[in-house]
Amino acid sequence: MKSLIEQMAKALVDKPEDVVVAEVEGERTTVYELRVATSDLGKVIGKQGKTARAMRTILSAGGTKLGKRCVLEILE
Repeated sequence: MKSLIEQMAKALVDKPEDVVVAEVEGERTTVYELRVATSDLGKVIGKQGKTARAMRTILSAGGTKLGKRCVLEILE
């Protein structure tokens, strides 16, 4: 899942070398923290948050298949 988020983010941004995904494991929930360059933040979020919502939907579907709840946090 971590590599999936990383690939999606790198495809969207201008500076793919600045994309960092951290994984925080919980008992039932896994939180993925996505960091990108400040100039690329708008590209990852998208208009009215549509790109971020789509990434969260894909992550949620993958997590359901694994039996875990997955959350994506986009950090500055």
